[in-house]
Amino acid sequence: MEISKNDAGKDAKADGTKGKKAKEKSKMTPKVVIAVVVLAAIVIVTYFAIGNALGQTVQNGDTVQVNYTGMFTNGTIFSSNIGVQNSTPLQFKVGANQVIQGFDQAVIGMRVGQEKNITIPVNEAYGPVNPALFIDIPTNTLETELNATPTIGMSIQDSNGAHGIITAVNSTHTTIDFNSPLAGKTLVFKIVVVSIT
Repeated sequence: MEISKNDAGKDAKADGTKGKKAKEKSKMTPKVVIAVVVLAAIVIVTYFAIGNALGQTVQNGDTVQVNYTGMFTNGTIFSSNIGVQNSTPLQFKVGANQVIQGFDQAVIGMRVGQEKNITIPVNEAYGPVNPALFIDIPTNTLETELNATPTIGMSIQDSNGAHGIITAVNSTHTTIDFNSPLAGKTLVFKIVVVSIT
């Protein structure tokens, strides 16, 4: 079979067109490859960042922020930062004795967003009521210092900044309890971890 010059020219022209298209494709390929590589890198970095954030658990030495509600065993709430206007998460360093022992230990192993309900016994909360922290003061001395008549339930602050509550008053002496109001109580907390640093 013979090929005419015209056919050969057409074939050469077609080959030239194909070659030109191939060159154009090859010019686009590096851009596409770079874009794909960059996109893949972003996806991988994001995946691991989110995975690490979600997978990270609270350890000793971490600084955490938590939302909490504290209750007595009968369900009465004594403190909460949830649903309170202008409240912020409670922040503390785990293991640094910045919160009560039971609360500190409860967050270890928790993840961001995890919720936990815990019951903290007296010895891991504010401890038992200490009889030595009931102080008797002459009533007339207290009247002079307060410039008022002491009454049961009145809050008192001593010169060192300690807070107490008057628990008994008579003509000679007034008794002030300087224990924490939460001393001697088992506490229940609902905790949600907001962040881990």
